[in-house]
Amino acid sequence: MGGYALRAEGLTKTFGEGEVQVRAVRNVGLEVGAGEVVLIMGPSGSGKTTLLSMLGAMLRPTSGRIEVDGMDLAALPERKLPEFRARRFGFVFQDFNLLSALSAEENVEFALNLSGVTGHRARDRARQLLDEFGLAHRRRFRPDKLSGGEKQRVAIARALANAPTVILADEPTANLDSKIGREIARLLRRIASEEGRSVVIVSHDTRLKEIADRVLWLEDGQFRSMSEMATDPVCGMAVEREETSHYRHDGQTYYFCSTACREEFAASPTHFLQRRTEIPAGAPLPERPMRRIG
Repeated sequence: MGGYALRAEGLTKTFGEGEVQVRAVRNVGLEVGAGEVVLIMGPSGSGKTTLLSMLGAMLRPTSGRIEVDGMDLAALPERKLPEFRARRFGFVFQDFNLLSALSAEENVEFALNLSGVTGHRARDRARQLLDEFGLAHRRRFRPDKLSGGEKQRVAIARALANAPTVILADEPTANLDSKIGREIARLLRRIASEEGRSVVIVSHDTRLKEIADRVLWLEDGQFRSMSEMATDPVCGMAVEREETSHYRHDGQTYYFCSTACREEFAASPTHFLQRRTEIPAGAPLPERPMRRIG
């Protein structure tokens, strides 16, 4: 493994046959070290969720190989995969995926139960995690009584319950406002840095670049260089230079994720260009209402 917590080689996933065959992921390779945060971005339909599902042993690849802690997932029989997933992976989803009939504490306990930890050991571990995430006073609340940020913190506590090697997060900030989204992003960064866990995130949210060690761009099921991408000066989203909305100002071409952003920029280009020069390199753009994409 060469020190990598997760390693994938030649990953390909094909759906269908003949004329309707679709190659969702094509010969992808990825290595993620302990304590590293990798952000995978790309347009809708690029294969991000399919790739994440294969990395998390929820979907078998058509070809290729995945190793976690030196274990080849292809070598594991189907009956052993659920236990392996429960112990080695923690999953964080856009829609939280909490069980509505259970309290916050019981949701975390349930993840422990799946790996064979029960009784007071599971209860103590769940309380410890929720207390660490500032949810001691919300432990007995069901999901419908929690805010979006609280739900995602419960989901992350659940993901960490079994001390997994890898955290896999699918659009973890998409349903959260700007402030709470950044809090969740920083929490994932802290988990990687302080606990040495690998974190792989797939998202459209460019604010997550702040906390990532690496940013990869997935398009048509393959990784491509981020140098081929441009940044929308209005919303900060990474966009393709080809076949995208653009606008020329003072001899410079700017690219946009949508016509709305282009028109907003065209109405006051000086405002947006000045705003960017006032922001230190690597810092996020000033908060705007979050635009849902895809």
